[in-house]
Amino acid sequence: MTDQSLGYAAVAPRRLRLRAALRLPPAGSGLGRRGVALATLALASPMAIYFWRNEGSFANIVFTVGVTIALVAAMATATRRLLASSVAVAALVSIIVIAASVKRATMNMVVHAYDLIFYFSSWSTLNFLWHDQRGYMVALLAALAAAAAAIALAWRVDHAPVRRRHALLVFAAGVALAGLGAATKGERRHMQFNFANLYVSSFYASWAETLETLWRGQLLEAMEQGRAPLAAFGLPTDCKTDAKPPHIILIHQESLVQPSLFPALDYDHGVDPMFRSQDGQVRKLRVETYGGASWLTEFSILAGVSTHSFGGMRQFVQTFMQGRLKDTLPQALERCGYRNVVFYPMLKNFVSNDKFYTSVGLREIFDLKAQGAKTVNERDRFYFANALAEMERHFKASPKPLFTFIQTMSAHWPYDVKYMPEENVAGGGPGTHPEMHEYLRRVSMAKLDYDWLLAELHRRFPGERFLLAHYGDHQPMSTRMLLGYKDETEAEDVTLSPDSPGFITYYALDGVNFTVRANPSFDALDVPYLGTAILDAAGLPLSDSHAERRRLMALCKGRYYGCARRNEILAFHRRLIDSGIMQAR
Repeated sequence: MTDQSLGYAAVAPRRLRLRAALRLPPAGSGLGRRGVALATLALASPMAIYFWRNEGSFANIVFTVGVTIALVAAMATATRRLLASSVAVAALVSIIVIAASVKRATMNMVVHAYDLIFYFSSWSTLNFLWHDQRGYMVALLAALAAAAAAIALAWRVDHAPVRRRHALLVFAAGVALAGLGAATKGERRHMQFNFANLYVSSFYASWAETLETLWRGQLLEAMEQGRAPLAAFGLPTDCKTDAKPPHIILIHQESLVQPSLFPALDYDHGVDPMFRSQDGQVRKLRVETYGGASWLTEFSILAGVSTHSFGGMRQFVQTFMQGRLKDTLPQALERCGYRNVVFYPMLKNFVSNDKFYTSVGLREIFDLKAQGAKTVNERDRFYFANALAEMERHFKASPKPLFTFIQTMSAHWPYDVKYMPEENVAGGGPGTHPEMHEYLRRVSMAKLDYDWLLAELHRRFPGERFLLAHYGDHQPMSTRMLLGYKDETEAEDVTLSPDSPGFITYYALDGVNFTVRANPSFDALDVPYLGTAILDAAGLPLSDSHAERRRLMALCKGRYYGCARRNEILAFHRRLIDSGIMQAR
């Protein structure tokens, strides 16, 4: 034995003791701490670059980074494997981005946390996905298998276990960072889940409302099951009427509000008749959104339920309630023999509207492409003309009553651009804010076009009867200055109390060759009652659930979510669920 080998023998035990003290793996058996750190950094770098480029504002990036760090640290606390935890979270982020891109391409919405429950909690939904989206499902399974293999490999080569107390400190730091980002970035935009970015932060943020829903046990607020004996609603299979019912035209007047709601506003009072019903009254409608998110108003009218009753999930009601509703307004009309059509100004897959419409009984959709529209905000007369042409075809071919749902767009923002400048119509008086002046011009055009529609119905179809119902889906952004906000305020930053005049628009019931059945008047009618009010005005028999909704309308004096008898509304929801009219899980 040489002196050199004797010296090594003396030093080796000290090295082994040092390695044991540092908890390092035997040489050559895997990655040590430095290797794990470098590998983790290699994973983190592309994620950081992606977040910086695609997750929006600095505050939103801080939120996303904080949550990602917290996830890695939480897994590392449980497993003591930093590399495997980092690989797992990197795989999660990659799958979120890919899935969100695919979902947005097919449905115009990105991935929400509740998708995991919605799509993977029942065999029927899984069967649908497998048959209709098999390619994507195979790709998802392949991605999960690849992720599992990568995690397993990382676990095998990671021989530098982390101390749990260190991982917990990093977890706390990640949570603090995420909290700081969340507090700074504020409330998410109501269109965020339609953006072509923010995929990861949107998924992270959606867990709060998903957990709230899971804790509640269903999407919809309702009385606890079995708390009180409640009779189930029956669902009729037919609809008997004494005579052929009137054709119904429901017009979604985008962003329209009666100018008379604001007494200080200087405007042309020649537009006022448009907002009056056949009996001469102006009826107020209380909606549940301001400045945008028209689909919330659509849902409440068609489904007859307040979107507020869905809590934090209310922005996604049309997506998550597809195929889960019965006895909607269109379905009730179908039962009475109506053919249902909708004239929609956007592409029909916008916010997945086509799937929702079809599921609630609006079987035929004439969207932007089908109508030959050059823009998404054609003048109202364009949509009315298309609807009239379809009416002519229908009346020649079929004796069935027709339900026509028309959505307009001319009054939609922006209001810093003059819409159809060649039209010389009245706007606001002297001193009117430029945005309000432009908005009032569009109200004047809407009045002209509605009058044209009435005249054409009289002229073209003298032997047909029509009930017309039209409403404002929400107030325009141009009213924010009248509500006490500055003109640079964004729609999502306008925070209003439930009783604010900012949630008031109008609805009107009119008739052509038809006398509208009298409807009770309230200070304001909450939007979920409007569908039942239309059925009643047309003289159609009401199902059990619509009759109960009419009773609640009178009991609550037109209020729904804000009804003083809140237990009555919650009991109504429980009966809808227990009767199978609404599937809320």
